[in-house]
Amino acid sequence: MTVSNNMHDDIEEVLITEDVLQARVTSLAAAIAEDYRGKDLLLVGILRGAIMFMVDLAKRLPLPLDIDFMAISSYGDATESSGVVRILKDLDEDIGGKDVLIVEDIIDTGLTLRYLMEYLARRNPASLTVCALLDKHKDRDKVVEPAYLGFRIPDRFVVGYGLDYAQKYRNLPYIGVLKPSVYGQGE
Repeated sequence: MTVSNNMHDDIEEVLITEDVLQARVTSLAAAIAEDYRGKDLLLVGILRGAIMFMVDLAKRLPLPLDIDFMAISSYGDATESSGVVRILKDLDEDIGGKDVLIVEDIIDTGLTLRYLMEYLARRNPASLTVCALLDKHKDRDKVVEPAYLGFRIPDRFVVGYGLDYAQKYRNLPYIGVLKPSVYGQGE
């Protein structure tokens, strides 16, 4: 992997600009605030990819809320999910009887999210829903449909706004398509 000194040089195309991202986060927060008015909401961020999205979303929610995190791996340094899900960090608090909103960066194969929903449902939350920033448009079976979705995107390898390749590019303020030459494709 060769990361340029200027990460922007490694981007083939900006798919979603910073301004468009922030406007969509604001509208998602408004919908969530309306749906959870009068409830005690727990946001569960999926580390590390959802951190930027979750922080921006939480800042726009005019609700009392709790925040917790899980770390799950199904990619490693690959560009596609392996389908093998490992929980690296579990929740710190009991979710029994709570309204839980999973905040996810991207739905790719959908296998990780389906596993996570089944895993958390066994803990008897009052409700369990998903807010995903991105959903890759691809044919899949048995995918969990998010209650709140930022954008449907083409099936391309994207980075930025929390999404990474080998732990790099998370700090880009937009969603961009990574040049295949960076991750060893198309050379």
